[in-house]
Amino acid sequence: MVNTLGLVMMVVVTAAHISDQKGARLMFERLATLPERVKRLVCIWVDGTYEGVDFMKWTMDTYRGILETVKRSDDAKGFVLLPKRWVVERAWGWLYWSRRLSKDYEVLPETAEAFIHVAMIRIMLRRLA
Repeated sequence: MVNTLGLVMMVVVTAAHISDQKGARLMFERLATLPERVKRLVCIWVDGTYEGVDFMKWTMDTYRGILETVKRSDDAKGFVLLPKRWVVERAWGWLYWSRRLSKDYEVLPETAEAFIHVAMIRIMLRRLA
C-alpha cells in the first residue's frame, strides 16, 4: 500500500499461493493495529483484482473505507496510462532500483518486507538530501 506520493505505507509479502484479496485482507488487518492511519483512509484506489462485492463489503464494514476500482478501458489498445494506478507502478519502479529487490532472493517473507522498508527509507533519505 502506498500513499498518493508513492511512499510505502504498509507492506505484506505472502506466499505465491495466497490470493491477492486474501493478501489485502492481511494487509488491512495489519494496518488496523495502527489506528491513526486507518482513520485517515477514506477512498482506496485498487485495480481490477480486488473488485468483488464480498471484498468491497468486507472493507466497508470493517474499516469504513471505500474501494474505488481503477480499470483499463476495454477498447484501449497498447499501453494506457491509468490515473491513480501509475503512482503504485512508479513506487515499484523506485523499489526495483535496489539491487536486492531486483530478484526474489529472500526465503522468508519477513526478510523481503524488511528489505522493501530499507529501500523505501533510502529513497526518502535521498529526497531529504
